[in-house]
Amino acid sequence: MVRVIIDADACPRDVLEICQRLGRAAGVSVWTVASFHHLIPSDRHIVVGDAPDEADLAIVNATRAGDVVVTRDQGLAALVLGRKGHALSPEGRVYRPENVTFLLEERAIKARFRRGGGRTKGPRKRTAADNQRFEAALSRLLHLEPD
Repeated sequence: MVRVIIDADACPRDVLEICQRLGRAAGVSVWTVASFHHLIPSDRHIVVGDAPDEADLAIVNATRAGDVVVTRDQGLAALVLGRKGHALSPEGRVYRPENVTFLLEERAIKARFRRGGGRTKGPRKRTAADNQRFEAALSRLLHLEPD
């Protein structure tokens, strides 16, 4: 049975609500994973410690082929793809083998730039269009609407 697994530490509330609504519509269970510092409204929640990457490791270990993982973390997305799962950002970007390598390289370049004292922009403010794009992408991955 396919599941939606959410990297819930920094997931917007709108995205959690969309996942729960579409999960019910598709008959798919929705799991959230977050450190004990976060109170996440969820029927199926995995609480992890606050060590670096602890939530990511729990998500990777829980992911089965066909599962949909919602995360902003491109490294986690790459690991999910390696386990034959699907990965989706809260903005509606579907991570694929053909785009995740570029995204990881871009992330490494930006990290190196920041270590050298440079500054980069964080994610832009969410919009209603982000929610619509996310909902459409998740609907396609859950086969609620045609590709």
